[in-house]
Amino acid sequence: MLIEAEDLQKSFGSVEAVRGISFRVARGERVGILGANGAGKSTTLRMLAGTLAPDSGTARIASADVLGDPLTARSAIGYLPEAANGFGRLTVAEFLLFAAEARGIPPGARKESAARVIDALDLGSALSRSLATLSKGWRQRAWLAQALIHDPQVLILDEPTDGLDPNQKIALRELLGTLTRDKAMLISTHILEEAEALCDRLIVIDNGLVVADAMTKELVDGSGRLAPAFTRLTGGGARDARDRVAT
Repeated sequence: MLIEAEDLQKSFGSVEAVRGISFRVARGERVGILGANGAGKSTTLRMLAGTLAPDSGTARIASADVLGDPLTARSAIGYLPEAANGFGRLTVAEFLLFAAEARGIPPGARKESAARVIDALDLGSALSRSLATLSKGWRQRAWLAQALIHDPQVLILDEPTDGLDPNQKIALRELLGTLTRDKAMLISTHILEEAEALCDRLIVIDNGLVVADAMTKELVDGSGRLAPAFTRLTGGGARDARDRVAT
């Protein structure tokens, strides 16, 4: 397994954001974490990516403990955070070369690695522009490129289509589809249509708990819609969620 979450828990003050989440993602799987805003999706992804320490539980990436062996774990991860921002003064070209250096890519291979993701995400026309001047969609593409630049085994993508126009979303779906052969991908979204299009398997989170973990085709109804199952699974409060997990 390339991604393992075992009983992850995290609170912020009196708020229990994640309350014992467990799941695994194997190589070649494209798994979505689906839930309403505030369900615990981003907190879960941050713990797996190593940017937030859990209160308890274990996160492993490519068999490496994220807390115990962070360098090994993070070297295997390509991470796109929610509402990715920062490095606004850098041009796209500078940002990608910086990302290549930060990921330990040898100097002689950095331009080639950058060229690969520039081509994949059609960023050529934006290379000389600073990140601060980009539209939300273009900035999202630049940040996705940095997540891919070192050809990681694991992709952790938090709301990857945020800010993209319809054509860009279609292109991203096609790109991610080509990456599933030898990687494990974990994608969070609150948009049902994106979950249906991007993910083969869905983990539904409600109030910090996993309330469903099934293949996408098992959750959609006879008309191919995910909404009825999502409403049924997330329609209640925390007490109902615990009851649904127990049953």
